[in-house]
Amino acid sequence: MKRDLLMDFSVDKENKAISVKREFAAALPLVWEAYTKSEILDQWWAPKPWRARTKAMDFREGGYWLYAMVGPGGEEHWARADYLKIDPHKSFSARDGFADEEGNLNRQMPQSRWDVAFSSAAVGTLVTNRITFGDLQHLEQTLAMGFKEGFVAALENLDGWLSRR
Repeated sequence: MKRDLLMDFSVDKENKAISVKREFAAALPLVWEAYTKSEILDQWWAPKPWRARTKAMDFREGGYWLYAMVGPGGEEHWARADYLKIDPHKSFSARDGFADEEGNLNRQMPQSRWDVAFSSAAVGTLVTNRITFGDLQHLEQTLAMGFKEGFVAALENLDGWLSRR
């Protein structure tokens, strides 16, 4: 991560939310593609040495992304994001949760809503992720599973991917 780019991770327990703001030294259309095309997401979404592998993606309102986080030993953890609203090159929202390989949600694990906004910034693009949970326990469980460390590492992967373009 370049030191002059904004990176802000904050937790708001009162509102059961995580906010992650990250600047990228790249044009907004390229950053948008990196968040909305499975062939690019697979290259950066998982923190190393893990990798993401998309099984299905239909980026449209009512569509979904079904993917696995694949560990170095081949273990798989599946997730599904259901797209709720999309405003091209500006924002999208999705309901996200752990799932099985067929896309059936695991209701015993935390689920969240992601609101992701894109805007031009002095050095390129600012992406604001607001992740909200139905209850505080799910927020705390997500943090305890290493969400902060994993997501920050994934955003650094994206920074590297963008710098090679």
